[in-house]
Amino acid sequence: MKNLVQKITIVMFLGAVFSLTGLAQAAEKIYVPMLTYTSGPYAPGGIPIDQGFRDFFKYTNATGGVNGVMLDWETCEYGYNTDRGVECYERIKSKNGRMGVAVFPLSTGVTYALIPRTKADGLVLHSMGYGRTDASDGRVFSHVFTAPMTYWSQVTSITKYIGEQLGGMNNLKGKKIALVYHNSAYGKEPIKTLEVLSAKYGFKFLKYPVNHPGLEQKSTWLKIGRQTKPDFTIIFGWGVMTQTSIKEAKANGYPVSKIIGNWWSGSENDTRPAGSASVGYKAAGFHTIGKEYPLHRGILDKVYAAGKGSGEKSVVGEVLYNRALVQGVIFTEAIRAAHKKYGNIAINGKQLAWGYEHVNLTAARLEELGLGGFMKPLKITCANHEGENNLLIHEWDGNNWINPSKWYKPMYDVTRPMIEASAAAYAKEKGITPRSNCN
Repeated sequence: MKNLVQKITIVMFLGAVFSLTGLAQAAEKIYVPMLTYTSGPYAPGGIPIDQGFRDFFKYTNATGGVNGVMLDWETCEYGYNTDRGVECYERIKSKNGRMGVAVFPLSTGVTYALIPRTKADGLVLHSMGYGRTDASDGRVFSHVFTAPMTYWSQVTSITKYIGEQLGGMNNLKGKKIALVYHNSAYGKEPIKTLEVLSAKYGFKFLKYPVNHPGLEQKSTWLKIGRQTKPDFTIIFGWGVMTQTSIKEAKANGYPVSKIIGNWWSGSENDTRPAGSASVGYKAAGFHTIGKEYPLHRGILDKVYAAGKGSGEKSVVGEVLYNRALVQGVIFTEAIRAAHKKYGNIAINGKQLAWGYEHVNLTAARLEELGLGGFMKPLKITCANHEGENNLLIHEWDGNNWINPSKWYKPMYDVTRPMIEASAAAYAKEKGITPRSNCN
C-alpha cells in the first residue's frame, strides 16, 4: 500500500511538472525585433509600413495568435540610417534573454549589413521586395528570404510592360530607357539587370543617380526633359525623392505618363504631394490596391474598433500599409508551416527558416486569410527564397491608384541564372559550402 501511494504521488508530481512546463511553453511568445523609421525625409514611406506591421500583429493576437502562440515585438527608430539600423538591431534583437526569430530591415543597406549578424544570431532576415537579390538562392543564403519578388525580377516585368507599350519587345531596339535612382545600395540594385536587358533587346540604358535625400533633382530632369529625352524612365526613389522627381519632370516638360516608379515609389505619399503633376504617373506593385478585403475589415473591427489602432484609421488599405500586410501574412504562414513540424510552440529562428521554406500561399489559402485576389499565389522552396510571382503596373488618376487587370510575369530565365552566379561568387568569397539536397 505504501509503495502504491508513493507511485501515485510520483505520477501526480510528474504530471504537475509536465503541466506547468506545458503552460510555460504556451505562455511563451514569438518575439520580433522591429526596425522602423517614422521621422525624417524617409518617414513618408516608413510610417504606413510601421502602422501596417503593428496593426497586423495586434490583429493576429486578437484573433488567437498563430495556433494559439502570441506575437511580441519591440520597435527601434533608426531614421533609414544604416549605422543606426545596425545599432537598433543589436539593441533589440533579444528580449528577456530570448532571441528574436526574424527581422525586417526595411532598407537594402541595413539588409547587407545584417546578413552575417542574423546568420550568427540564428534569426531569419526577410527583405521583402528589397535587399540583396542574390540572397534568393537558399542554397547559399539559408536564412535570408526575398519573397515575393526582387528588384531584378521587378525591372524585367517593367521592361515587359514598356515593350508592350511600344508594340512588342522587338520594338525596344534603338529606344532609350532611363533609370533615376537613389544613390545608395538600394537604388543601384537593378542596374546590373537593366544592363543585361539593354544588351538583350538593344535599347540604350541611361543612368541618373540622385543623392540623399533626393530634394535636389533640377539638373537631372533638365537633362532628361530637354536633352536625352528617354522613351521611358524608371524611378527607384524613396521618401521625398519620388514626389520631387514627379514635380521636376513636369517642370521640365518630360511626360509623367512615361515614368514608371518601382514598388517603393508608388504610394499615395509619392503622388498626393505632387498634386496635379502626378496624374498619369505609373508604378509597379506585387499586390492590388484597396481596403475592402475581409482582412481589412477584420483589422478595423478587432483593432481600431477596440481603440488599439497604430495610427490614423484612414491609412488602413493604403499602398504601403498593404505592403506590410503582405509581409505579415508571409511571416505568419511561415510560423504555421513550422508548427506542422515542431508543434505549436514559440519557435526559434532556425525553425522559422524551415517554415519559410515550406510556405505555400495558394489562391484558396489567400481566400481563407481574407486576401483572395489581393496577390498572386506564392510558394517558397529551399533553393528559391524569392518564389515566383507577378507584377502589376498601377496608374494614379489624381485621387487614387487604379487597379489594372493584367499581371506581368518576370523574366526568370534572365534573373535566376544571374542570381545563382552571384550567390556562387559570394559563397566562394565567404568560404560557404552551398547546401546540397536543397531544391
